[in-house]
Amino acid sequence: MNEQVATVASSMPAWAFLMPLAAGALVFLGRRLGRGVSQGLAVIGTLAVAVIGLAMAREAASGRVLVGWGNELRVDALSALLVLAIGLVGLLTAVYSLRYVQQPGLLSRVGVAAEKRLPTFYGLLLWFVGTMVWGCVTNNIIMLYVAVEATTLTSGLLVAFYWDRKALEAGYKYLMLLTIGITFALVGCVLIYAGAVATGGVTGRGALLISEVRSVAHLISPSTALVAVAFLVVGFGTKAGIAPFHPWLPDAHAEAPTPISVLLSGVMIKMAAYALARTVSIFYPRWPALTVFLVALGVFTMVLGIVMALVQDDLKRMLAYSSVSQIGYVLAGVGLGTYLGCFGGLYHLLNHAVIKALLFMCVGALIYATGARRISELAGMRERMPITSACFLVGALALAGLPPFNGFFSKLTVYLALARAGMWWAVVLAIGAGLLTMVVLLRAARTVFWGHPASVLVAREVPATMWVPMVVLAIACLVLGVVPQAPFPLLDGAASALATLGR
Repeated sequence: MNEQVATVASSMPAWAFLMPLAAGALVFLGRRLGRGVSQGLAVIGTLAVAVIGLAMAREAASGRVLVGWGNELRVDALSALLVLAIGLVGLLTAVYSLRYVQQPGLLSRVGVAAEKRLPTFYGLLLWFVGTMVWGCVTNNIIMLYVAVEATTLTSGLLVAFYWDRKALEAGYKYLMLLTIGITFALVGCVLIYAGAVATGGVTGRGALLISEVRSVAHLISPSTALVAVAFLVVGFGTKAGIAPFHPWLPDAHAEAPTPISVLLSGVMIKMAAYALARTVSIFYPRWPALTVFLVALGVFTMVLGIVMALVQDDLKRMLAYSSVSQIGYVLAGVGLGTYLGCFGGLYHLLNHAVIKALLFMCVGALIYATGARRISELAGMRERMPITSACFLVGALALAGLPPFNGFFSKLTVYLALARAGMWWAVVLAIGAGLLTMVVLLRAARTVFWGHPASVLVAREVPATMWVPMVVLAIACLVLGVVPQAPFPLLDGAASALATLGR
């Protein structure tokens, strides 16, 4: 693990979220300039996040911590990992959306004003990416809540973007449940601030900075700490899709435009898991029972999510429930509080961002080409859509945790961490959930792409701007599986930062 950490003043943490926010503002201001300008700004804004994320990841992997705005912004390896994932997935999503938004079915759902509303789509997409990045770079515990809530508002409007009955119902449910849930997180953040001030170890603005609070977390009164943790788990856990706080997730994924489903499942729930880990883990050393609770909650999440996915006919809902299951692996690993557990949990967080973005893009390609998304309505797509079928199969095998794809190593690391902690019951249930994942995904792949069609569907492969991001993600699944050590320097720093909080 990294022993030396150098703090360096940098403007990159600020630019990482200001660039997409500014690009989004330009989209709204120049909405009369047409769809091309909006799409160009969306690609440029997300590209900026990806480039800055890569630069910050390189610095963080070298053992440096970037700070800005008087330590209000702070990027260590953990923050850099999330920003990098958000930037890369956001960029590929923006490219993917260039043709997806021209899908006739989408335009007909939006209505006669579809062309005029597309700039709104791209402006909100950029603000969604920007607010997610803001949450990962802020060092202020209250601003962390504000950023997470800001992602709810921007993404909520995107979930309801079609503006028909189903979309409005899903958007209302999304906003209502997440806003109520995140309010619990606000109470938890305020309690941590109050508890830190009460210790006398930090005062004023210092009690708002997560990096300062961690040094006095062991002095916070037990009652305050336990209540704060309970509120944080409910609040940020709701946003992360952790069971039983997950009911918003299937509806939101099902009704949102597919590029937004990619961001919701690929990176947004990871950003919420980051917020939960960053705040709750400061109490690990003093409250070892907390790790048992978080592991149990993670195992419950992974089992419930995949059991629900098993009975779904709608491909997007199936993937949504599998996202609930996979976030359980992240929670179980990070919840251990050990270096190996955090390493495995964060490794799976990165891998799942790649895999689930790929799978949702594949489903979006099916919707674009056929207008259908139910397993019972699709069959024999391999002949008509060979690239999409190959990419979906790669994503299915990776999510199931089969070698030589990336999901194998991250799941194996979580299993080993649980075994080292003596939690064999969790290992057995986690492996069982993994086997069910294989059944769910491979069954869907066999039916949709290799089954015998009951009816003739007019379909052909999607345009290059849609299949190229899918191929890039599929290659990433293979490369991260064949060369699993590639992200290790960054993951090492991220796991060290998380596992040592409060020591």
